[in-house]
Order: sequence, then structure tokens, then C-alpha cells
Amino acid sequence: MHILMIFLDGIGLGEDNPAVNPFASATMPTLTALTNGRRWLKAIGEQHSSRAVFIPTDPRLGVPGRPQSATGQAAILTGLNVPQLIGEHYGPKPNPPIRELLAKDNFFKQVVGQGKTAALLEGYPPRWHDGVNSGKRLRASYQEAAHQAGLPIFDETAVYQEAALTGDWTGQGWRDQLGYTDTPLYTPQEAGRKMVELSRRYAFAFFPHWFTDVVGHRGPLEDGVGLLELFDGVMAGALEAWDDDEGLIIITSDHGNMEDVSIRTHTENDVPTLIIGSAKTTFTEGLRDLTGLVPRMAELLLD
Repeated sequence: MHILMIFLDGIGLGEDNPAVNPFASATMPTLTALTNGRRWLKAIGEQHSSRAVFIPTDPRLGVPGRPQSATGQAAILTGLNVPQLIGEHYGPKPNPPIRELLAKDNFFKQVVGQGKTAALLEGYPPRWHDGVNSGKRLRASYQEAAHQAGLPIFDETAVYQEAALTGDWTGQGWRDQLGYTDTPLYTPQEAGRKMVELSRRYAFAFFPHWFTDVVGHRGPLEDGVGLLELFDGVMAGALEAWDDDEGLIIITSDHGNMEDVSIRTHTENDVPTLIIGSAKTTFTEGLRDLTGLVPRMAELLLD
């Protein structure tokens, strides 16, 4: 039994407005098939299909203001109401109080503490590692959680060895934006199958995709549509490779953003949580907000 969590930064459930919301116009046959043909929009409601359960999920957690990355990610990985504990939504990177909470306990630490394996499946280029090691760059909350569990943060060697994927799944971004010429390239479907293959090495595997949040802040709409259609292809490959009896795939987010590219700030919308696997119905019973994931994952994986 294992869990693959796919974290999509900054996606919420917005209005059915193709002029501002990529989810209203993107072609997503794989993902909408999992939600009974319904687009991932504000009116979708809870959906149950043969392979998945979809739950609109509260990232606000009773704290006024727009949800932020550091507190939302920390809530996902600790099961704590982090915004309430520190008195605000905070981000993008964790401040000392959030880092203290992650150091005290998080799901990576819980898994490792029981002698099981866990990993962050994204590989990072040398300049990211250099920035963190020099103190000029802070880890995101999910990176900090893995670090506090004593887990390695993968680098370009792992990408070359096909032990990790780049943040865009296919590897094209490293060639287009970072100047690499010989890193592995995958089609979206190949990347989805590879992600599942890598996840099987661990009890808990976490893959973060942060490009969605970047598009939410900067636009344009067309880039958001492209990311969603890319992700749909990734999930087509993943579902082809995934056996529903082997565990759960969990897709979720920390806050809304890309569902409204007419603004450059986060939203207060619910976020989508999609659970794939035979244990989906039991897992999602009573799930309403981001703090509900860790206790359910612990019940599934840990003693």
C-alpha cells in the first residue's frame, strides 16, 4: 500500500468563465471522466465515479484573508490548522513559526519515523541547491517538510538517472529555460507512467507542480490552458499504469489562483481534491478542508 500525492500549486474552483478561467475551456478528457464529465468549476460539488472521488476542499480554515502557499502547504502536510496557529495566512515561503511546526511534525517525518520510505519526486537544478545552501533561498513548506524528515532533495543527477522528474513532468522546461541539451524528455503520457513507477519505490511519494501558481500570478490564460491539457495527458499515462488496489493517488492544492487570471492575487475559493484508488470512499468520508489529509493518510499507511 502506498500513496502518491500530486500537489498542484495555486488551483481553485472558479466561475464558468472561459475568458478568465482555464478550467472553463481546457480540453481535459481524462480528468473530467473522473468527475462524471463535470469540469472542475465552482458548481461541481462532490463527485463519485468508478475510479475517483472529488471533494471541493476548504483552504481558508476559518482565518480571514486570502490563503497563502506556506501555510496551505504546511496544513496539507501536518494536518494542523497552521494559519490559525500562527494567526494569519502566510507565504510564499515558510517563516520561522511555520518552519518550527514542520520541524516538530509532518507526514514525511511520520512515515520515516515508522521505518517506511518517502520522497519528494521532483529534481532541482544546481542553482536551486546553491541558493538554499547559501541561505539566499528558502525552501517551500513541502521541501522543508521533506528536509526535516532527513530526506534528500533530488538534484540533476537524479533527473539524469531517471530517479526524479522535473517540475513540468516532461523535462522540456529544463531544455527551454535552463539550457540543458541532454536531460531526459518524456511525452506527457510517458511522464505520467514514470511518475507512478517512481512512486512505487516509496510508501509516500510527493510530486509538486508549481507552474500553475506562476501562471495564476502572471498569466496569460493560454498558458493556463496549456498546463491543464499537459496535466490531463500526464494523468492519462498515470491512470494507465496505476492499479487502484495498490494505494491512493491524491491530487490537491494549497489555495486558489489560476482559476482567475484576471487578477494577480490568490483567491478565497475552495480547492479541488481528487482521490483515486479502491480506498477512495472511506478516505474521503468527512473530508472538508486541508487539515483532513494527514490523519487519513496516517490511518491508511501507518500503524
